Amino acid sequence: MSKTTEQGITALYCRLSRDDGAEGDSNSVANQKRMLLKYAKENGFVNTRFYVDDGYTGTNFNRPGFKQMIEDAEMGYITTIIVKDMSRFGRDYLGVGKYTESVLPDLGVRFIAINDGVDSADGENELAPFKNIMNEMYARDISRKVRSAHRIRGNAGEPLGPPPYGYVKDPENPKHWIIEPEAAAIVREIFKMSLEGKGNETIARILTERKVLNCTYYWKARGDNRNGRKWQEDPYRWKDATINSILKRVEYCGDLVNFKTYSKSFKNKQRFKNPEEKHVIFYGAHDPIIDRDTFELVQKMHGKTKRRAPKKENGEKSIFADLLYCADCGHKLWFHVNTINRSIRFFSCSNYAKDYRGTCPTRHYIREDALYEVVRLELRRLSAFLREDEEAFAEILAKRTGAEAKAERSVLEEELRKARQRLELVGTLYEKLYEDNATGKVTDEWYSHMSLKYETERIELKVKIEDLDKKLKALRTVEKNNEYFIRAVRRFMDMDTLTAPLLKELINRIEVSEVQGKGKNRTQRIVIHYRFAGYLDLEENYLERNIVQDTRQGVAVEYVPHAAGE
Repeated sequence: MSKTTEQGITALYCRLSRDDGAEGDSNSVANQKRMLLKYAKENGFVNTRFYVDDGYTGTNFNRPGFKQMIEDAEMGYITTIIVKDMSRFGRDYLGVGKYTESVLPDLGVRFIAINDGVDSADGENELAPFKNIMNEMYARDISRKVRSAHRIRGNAGEPLGPPPYGYVKDPENPKHWIIEPEAAAIVREIFKMSLEGKGNETIARILTERKVLNCTYYWKARGDNRNGRKWQEDPYRWKDATINSILKRVEYCGDLVNFKTYSKSFKNKQRFKNPEEKHVIFYGAHDPIIDRDTFELVQKMHGKTKRRAPKKENGEKSIFADLLYCADCGHKLWFHVNTINRSIRFFSCSNYAKDYRGTCPTRHYIREDALYEVVRLELRRLSAFLREDEEAFAEILAKRTGAEAKAERSVLEEELRKARQRLELVGTLYEKLYEDNATGKVTDEWYSHMSLKYETERIELKVKIEDLDKKLKALRTVEKNNEYFIRAVRRFMDMDTLTAPLLKELINRIEVSEVQGKGKNRTQRIVIHYRFAGYLDLEENYLERNIVQDTRQGVAVEYVPHAAGE
């Protein structure tokens, strides 16, 4: 027994997904645990620890147990990984090869697949790549069969998804939905309030104030833990998007709609929306909660509802729209116009707890005219710096975005050149191998082994070349961005006026803090993050003095540039 085996953790990894059920009980987690533990004891592996993923597919590596195991291996805790067979580790041919042939050897981790006779301590196993390919083909075949069964069931009128809020599965027939009275009453009330002219936000606020459990927590209370976002802490908070979704669901008329979404690949579990012409609708599949006339009337009302255009006296949309963010909670600041004095235009945090039903404790109020002067003065400061010492200005940008980029570019270009040369050579070697096999110089067995190896390398090289190309393009964009940034500052120097297009060219985001202090001692921190350059902390003040601007009668804003090191 080696020293590392005695000191490090021996990871016993088990995985089982729903797709593996066809293989019988031999792959059950309990069976895998018994087998792995028995093997570890018989072969002198101590300090064992199980890492388990029960119910996770092997077509990707987004599994909690697997990720924890790799993290522990990267930290140096694990010295050996043992699995029942290669398919338990994964069914992605390239991914499994990457871990077993590159990642784990680099970490000094021994890999053992018991039933496949794979042990990295014995050197390279020529059959392992074939096993990986077969495992991926199995996953692909299972996916094809599942999709086919899914399509048959969907076209036969069986629900392909869980019932919406207001319905539950019939205990006597899970393929049929029945009305759940408590939730159905809320659905009817939502439609009733909509017909009365109440907007989605108003309906959401009413349900929140009445402390009605939202959909997520309603399902959770019934023991139905559905997938989806669970970040919302308040079980009674309703969102206007939820109300909008409920009002648009034709299922409440008693119809069943299948094939609303689809997945692009058996390796990619993300769902995408299907166009409506691909939906399959079964009318009268279950009892309705809302009559069809009411449903259609609500759809017409929503269809006629348009976003109200700003009144002429309000002026056009603020040039700072979509640029302001709360420095404390990170949410956007919303633009408002005072209803009494239309000349007062201001921003406040969209996540403000008091008025907007959010979680941010303070409003982060800022006047648009005050913000305009502060941003203009900060851009004047940049312009003064550029005018006085363009070389130093460009050097600061280079330090922020391009100093390391040039060195990295040369390294990437050399890697790309070598990868392309190797890809060309592999193609030549493959052709020669084919000719040698055809003329009898190479056996069929050796041809199968080497052709697989060349094909694997060819695929990996193509992926590498594509990745290097993307990185090089990104680096070239960085260098051009510095030129664009300087050009935009020069345009401001010529105009000394802020416009929406200019701000979009120069600024990525502006963070607004809450006002501090009272009376004449009131201060408010504003941090500008420029596009491509981030936050620029100029070492000198390129304005001779602090400037006070009258934004409105009796109210002045003093601009105090942030000094380096403060």
